[in-house]
Amino acid sequence: MRGLTVVPGRAGTLEISDLPEPVPGPTELLVEGLYLGICGTDREIASGEYGWPPPERERLVLGHESLGRVVQAPPRSTFAPGDLVVGVVRRPDPEPCPACARGEFDMCRNGLYVERGIKQIDGYGSERWVVEEDYAVRLDPSLEQVGVLMEPTTVLAKAWDHIDRIGNRAWYEPRRALITGAGPIGLLAALLARQRGLEVAVIDRIEEGIKPQLVKELGATYHTAPIPEVTASVKPDVIVECTGAAQLIFDAMAHTSVAGIVCLTGVSSAGHAIRVDAGSLNREIVLENDVVFGSVNANLYHYRLAADALAAAGPRWLERMITRTLPLERAEEAFDSDPSDVKVVLDLTAQGR
Repeated sequence: MRGLTVVPGRAGTLEISDLPEPVPGPTELLVEGLYLGICGTDREIASGEYGWPPPERERLVLGHESLGRVVQAPPRSTFAPGDLVVGVVRRPDPEPCPACARGEFDMCRNGLYVERGIKQIDGYGSERWVVEEDYAVRLDPSLEQVGVLMEPTTVLAKAWDHIDRIGNRAWYEPRRALITGAGPIGLLAALLARQRGLEVAVIDRIEEGIKPQLVKELGATYHTAPIPEVTASVKPDVIVECTGAAQLIFDAMAHTSVAGIVCLTGVSSAGHAIRVDAGSLNREIVLENDVVFGSVNANLYHYRLAADALAAAGPRWLERMITRTLPLERAEEAFDSDPSDVKVVLDLTAQGR
């Protein structure tokens, strides 16, 4: 069996490896891998920036954006062969902390969680894999070509869930949202905002191509101007920042409406310093009752929300988000970033295409 592996912490070690066939435990599903999404996290692990192999192992099987089909299920399982499934990424810490004990392992307090394809357990980047029934989520059969978008959708399902919880601290009736970035996370943030009935504006630096088209097809507006210029007319109640770019982060914090909410989902690179008037920014946040918060990962509740959101979106728009599909043996090409790409996917069933 083939799988995509890397030695965490060492650049240049990405390879297609021969792996032993997985053997499911008594409460595990055996799954045929269909597609694997590649994202910035995978690229950073492949570059040696971080990642942790399983104990007493050198190599880690990559991949946390999964899609597969059940081959074998335990007796009396709620799953059956042929079911379309994705695997949850994070597992709670073994102690567990109070958050993990409540099923909120996305909010783990002690950092002892593990993550498929990232931290201490193998990912879903192989032709076959196993997953515990409790950490598998069934998808509607109509999502066979796009269900690989499930994991990034969970990130935004959580983000909007928490935005709504924060908004409901007081009277809350948002009308407009601004999304920074038109990559997969930004477009999915816009999708979920439109599903909530909000007026949506998206900012990105790409001036033409698939990204502006996808935004327009959502019924949102696309902008390439800086945040201060766009917010002067949009006046967003909510900003979801999806780039991690330092200047955009601070511009977002400074340009919401009164009692605005800024959700940060992009992870910034270290070492980029900018000058900020912290006093003015603090004054504005305090006097306008603004909220700025970060959001990452998702729990089972958010996976269910994401599955519903994808089913409601319909496959045609989602299919256009997948701009490149490559066979597993050409995986290295998927790690070459192209600004015109939205989502790059590996086909785990294709041979030599």
